[in-house]
Amino acid sequence: MVAASALLPRALHPVAWWVWAICLAAAASQTSNPLLLALIFGVLGLVVTARRTDAPWARAFKYYLIMALIVIAIRVVFRSVFGTGITAQDTILFRLPRLDMPDWYAGIQIGGPVSLQATLAATIDGMRLACLLCCIGAANSLANPKRALKVLPGALYELGVAVTVALSVAPQLVESVQRVARARRLRAGKSRGLRALRAIALPVLHDALDRSLRLAAAMDSRGYGRTGTASARSRRLTGTLMLAGMAGLCVGVYGLLDPGTPRAMGLAGFAAGTALSVAGLYVGGRRVSRSRYRPDPWRWPEWTVAGCGLLTAFVFYLGTGYDPATLNPGLYPLQWPTLPLIPAAAILVSATAAFASPPPPAPPRSTPPAQRRSPPAATVQGASK
Repeated sequence: MVAASALLPRALHPVAWWVWAICLAAAASQTSNPLLLALIFGVLGLVVTARRTDAPWARAFKYYLIMALIVIAIRVVFRSVFGTGITAQDTILFRLPRLDMPDWYAGIQIGGPVSLQATLAATIDGMRLACLLCCIGAANSLANPKRALKVLPGALYELGVAVTVALSVAPQLVESVQRVARARRLRAGKSRGLRALRAIALPVLHDALDRSLRLAAAMDSRGYGRTGTASARSRRLTGTLMLAGMAGLCVGVYGLLDPGTPRAMGLAGFAAGTALSVAGLYVGGRRVSRSRYRPDPWRWPEWTVAGCGLLTAFVFYLGTGYDPATLNPGLYPLQWPTLPLIPAAAILVSATAAFASPPPPAPPRSTPPAQRRSPPAATVQGASK
């Protein structure tokens, strides 16, 4: 019965979506192979299309895609304008007017020849950055940011509220722009260019200010930011533990990523930072009392979605079973990149989130006017009298 009801329409746990998206972002950061990056883009589009809801934040993924294209275009333009040295193996596409720089600014080159290799390198770098952006956009479109706030520890409640408000800004702005544009179409607004921008920007700004005032009033009425019975000593102890824990985590991550640092030091720093952070969360959580209404369940769909994302990240991080050089192919000599089978299969495993996760609940349907029950005839006659 539990397994049968797991795939009934419901909202997946927001932490599962964020773990899945962050793991895909970690995999994308490990490669510059355009085939693998394009495969990650395809997986993100498939899962978002299959499992997004009709909520306002779920409509923002296409705008993240537009931002991704803008990032790639900016990266290519900057690489073309601020060029680098040209080697004998480069294929020159065109030449820009070159601006001679003074001697104290000799390290920067503006203009000059633009090679095919430099353009491809800029495009691939832009694709990787755009892929990271789309991973965060997919998590923001699939996970309800308000429901994600409920699973945070008590010590991170204030920070979680700030992050939730920040993540909700873009979807709310998208919703405001769509609502204003729809109202303009109903009123036969046909202005374009700067006039249309002014006609849309002012109502959107007014709506954003109204939302801010309503949010501030709601937070104040719920006692946000009040420490209650917490003593000054408890707050100082929590802050000290959290700062020391964050410092230990930074040292540990640096030790694990830097090849010249002993691995034992990185593991020790990471373990110490984790222990101090957990202690700080425990001490800080005791001064925040919250009640939860209908907590989100964590069942096998959540384990499947989070597990397939972790599997993808581990395959890219370990680099075993395939040639790690295929993750970052070179451009000299210029040739078509090869598609490593194991990383590609790991990315396709993440696509199972579109089928393992339960379908989103359907929005409530309004009754058509033709199907609405009309009042009895006697009532109508009595009203006419």
